[in-house]
Amino acid sequence: MSRLNAIFGRGSAAGDEDEHHWLSVSDLMAGLMMVFLLISIALMRHALEERDRVTQVAEAYQATQVAIYNALMNEFAGDLEAWQAEIDADTLALTFTAPEVLFARGSAGLKPRFENILSDFYPRYLKVLAPFRDAIEEIRIEGHTSSLWNSSVSRDEAYFLNMQLSQDRTRSVLRYLYKLPATQSRKEWVKETTAAVGLSSSHPVLKENGQEDHEGSRRVSFRIQTNADSQIREILSKVEQP
Repeated sequence: MSRLNAIFGRGSAAGDEDEHHWLSVSDLMAGLMMVFLLISIALMRHALEERDRVTQVAEAYQATQVAIYNALMNEFAGDLEAWQAEIDADTLALTFTAPEVLFARGSAGLKPRFENILSDFYPRYLKVLAPFRDAIEEIRIEGHTSSLWNSSVSRDEAYFLNMQLSQDRTRSVLRYLYKLPATQSRKEWVKETTAAVGLSSSHPVLKENGQEDHEGSRRVSFRIQTNADSQIREILSKVEQP
């Protein structure tokens, strides 16, 4: 009997050791699960905070877009028809659409009528944008041409010739604006924010039938870019950092 007790006693001790062993493993697993749960909650909270920051930037961007558009319309609505210009609410582009007013065909020299328009427009434009300077990243003077050139060159050659022409035209516009008396007190900001960009025929105006409107494609735009994109990129870059 004593031998049986000894055997069963040893068996009980071994069972206790196994039970303690499994309890230790289960405690460890429970602890690890708690750690993973806390990490998941922290990551989720961080993601929600970053999402909220992006949402706030997007809402501020929309509010700024609307405010700038309304300010431009309040200032220039009465002039757009006479200037043959239009303002796009989505891109904040003020576009001069009458090619016969802007430049002679194939020339980068401003016509006198366009110089007069710019002399009236630009000082008022700078004044309108002054309250939004902190939100403005860039003002792009964009030159557009049609896809046409003379028949002796290929379409590819015409594209690059028009690229040079559109770049020369926007530089002529910027050079003229830069010399205006009203620009002098804001010259440094103009230098920091204003870019003269020639886009050739890459963004043609199309007719209802899908064909290019050659006259409508010849235009000059002043397009405002706010810094919302930069803010969102900065937020996302921080999220991606380990």
